[in-house]
Amino acid sequence: MIAIQNLHFAYRKKPVFTGLSLQLQPGHIYGLLGKNGTGKSTLLRNMAGLLFPDKGKIEIMGFNPEERKPSFLQEVFMVPEEFYMPDVPLQHLIKHHAPFYPKFNKTQFEKYVTDFEIPLDSTLQNMSYGQKKKVLISFGLASNASVLLMDEPTNGLDIMSKSQFRKVMAGALDENKCIVISTHQVKDLENLIDRITIIDEGKILFDQTVDAISRKLSFRISFDSEEVKQALYSESSLRGNAIISPNTEGEESKLDLELLYKAIIINRDSIQSVFKA
Repeated sequence: MIAIQNLHFAYRKKPVFTGLSLQLQPGHIYGLLGKNGTGKSTLLRNMAGLLFPDKGKIEIMGFNPEERKPSFLQEVFMVPEEFYMPDVPLQHLIKHHAPFYPKFNKTQFEKYVTDFEIPLDSTLQNMSYGQKKKVLISFGLASNASVLLMDEPTNGLDIMSKSQFRKVMAGALDENKCIVISTHQVKDLENLIDRITIIDEGKILFDQTVDAISRKLSFRISFDSEEVKQALYSESSLRGNAIISPNTEGEESKLDLELLYKAIIINRDSIQSVFKA
């Protein structure tokens, strides 16, 4: 569905990507993880056709994003981190913006908004930043676009709203949709994404499915000093030492996404060696 080949992009003389390649398929929620300023937003904007590559090729559903054809735009919806929403009632938003998306479903929109506890008779002018973001997320899901790009969607959401976001997203995926969520708040995507791509300094450091990670790696708390010493990655906690080690027993453990992210950033080679074996 999405094919990125040898992508090069720079802001004036500051390179962001130099030869990045990535393949994304429908039926999955991808987590694009990385620190602020590592190129996550830039990558999404290139995919949406809002920025143009200096070199390389991006193909989404057979379209070249930079051509921004109407048939492409109706199949791609982006929820940016920073956005503008007109000061209008929700029904006005539907009336004037939904026609751009032929598969938009008003009933779905109203359900998502209700799930986020936003009254249907609300006006955007009277909403907080977090409420407006939930409206934009609801609209994006209800557009039924085949590709949904979300840049830091949980920024501005409180704890309860983040929990509701995960529930809404889990129920919105189907075999024809590809959802890409970028964030530096890795805990917010735990138990939601099924493929993890970590970007740092414009390069892909790690790209694996959650299933593959569970088969290859074991996440647990250890009090054994020798076990901690031999771990691929460890860090102390109040409960003992949180460690990542090779999954030699074939037993699946609960993925600790935050621990994995730190392990990749700090000690990538040891983690990668397990997947190459």
